Amino acid sequence: MSGIPEMHDAEPIPEAARAEVDRLFASGDLFRYHGSADSPVTRLEQEFAATLGCRYALAVSSCSAALFLSLKTLGLPRDARVLIPGFTFAAVPSAVLHADCLPVLCEVGSDYRVDLADFEAKIATVSAVIISHMRGHTSDMDAILAIADRHGVPVVEDAAHSLGTTWAGRNIGTLGRIGCFSFQSYKLLNAGEGGLLVTDDAELIARAVIMSGAYETNWKKHGLLTEPFARWQNKLPLYNLRLSNLSAAVIRPQLAELPRRVADGRRNHDHVAARLAETPWFEVPRKLAPEMRAPDSLQFNLVGMSDADVDAFTAAAAEAGVKVQVFGRSADNARAFWNWQFLPEMPELPRTRAMLMRACDTRLPARLTLDQCTAVAEALIGAAEAAMAPARAYGT
Repeated sequence: MSGIPEMHDAEPIPEAARAEVDRLFASGDLFRYHGSADSPVTRLEQEFAATLGCRYALAVSSCSAALFLSLKTLGLPRDARVLIPGFTFAAVPSAVLHADCLPVLCEVGSDYRVDLADFEAKIATVSAVIISHMRGHTSDMDAILAIADRHGVPVVEDAAHSLGTTWAGRNIGTLGRIGCFSFQSYKLLNAGEGGLLVTDDAELIARAVIMSGAYETNWKKHGLLTEPFARWQNKLPLYNLRLSNLSAAVIRPQLAELPRRVADGRRNHDHVAARLAETPWFEVPRKLAPEMRAPDSLQFNLVGMSDADVDAFTAAAAEAGVKVQVFGRSADNARAFWNWQFLPEMPELPRTRAMLMRACDTRLPARLTLDQCTAVAEALIGAAEAAMAPARAYGT
């Protein structure tokens, strides 16, 4: 359809990255601990922490690595149970298993948020919680943190999709003990791969830095406190999850773009969501009152459609130029919990399963213009009308 660009293209890397990348190529100085303490990775950590308003940040090879490292940093025993939402990416339960822990899945409602009743029912059985702000939808963090605090259970935030989102004025990722972020290509900051964790706890950051791969006394090049690090010297395993200087050089100039990308992404999302809400076929969950989202994609539920109607809708949308995946009906989708066949036990999550069978996902990059967003909305509406035309014709 005219007016709809390729929605999976990322924004260009800012020109400001080129000089630093060229300098690194000329020097070969790609390893964060090879040169001075003022490496591109160290500067990224400092700038990211300042942006979020937290004390410490550690850049690593991926958000999955950050989640894994968070659980190891918490010192959980082998086979500790970790509560996670039933709607998340397969990397999250994978990180739990990689950390020698056992994932416990919690129900998620039709608004893509943690079911608080199921969360509270299960929390007494776990040693830690990972809350995935899946696709940027924030669960009720006030309630979650209060419940976790009553049970003495630490909360790790999987904020891979939520950089720039705030909850009651505080940055998502800074509410729990540790927050984890992604720099994968479809995120607001794009390095192709990469991740980062943040915390205000000096003990946790010392353990995380050493386990990330700061062998010997390379932790001194982080410019952080000495005492916790010295206490853990040679007492922790090294998992070698470091980020390279080259990735940091690509990410750092994009930090200045973050406010604009957040504002444009929110504008685009709300524009399309408002148009879809005018029709009977779509339900876009509303944000919670304390939540100020930073979306770069769009999720919505299909209403009143059979499985055949859903398939007809996605086919018509693709024909019109908009790729839509229905989480529960896309073959082998890594966000459908029943495809995580590596789990020690497959849970029964009827609410989450029902939601995933009608929950749709489509890219909606911040770089789109409002006219392009209008074209996306009209393509989706046209696809729904085409799919449902037979039903209207027969009066069913």
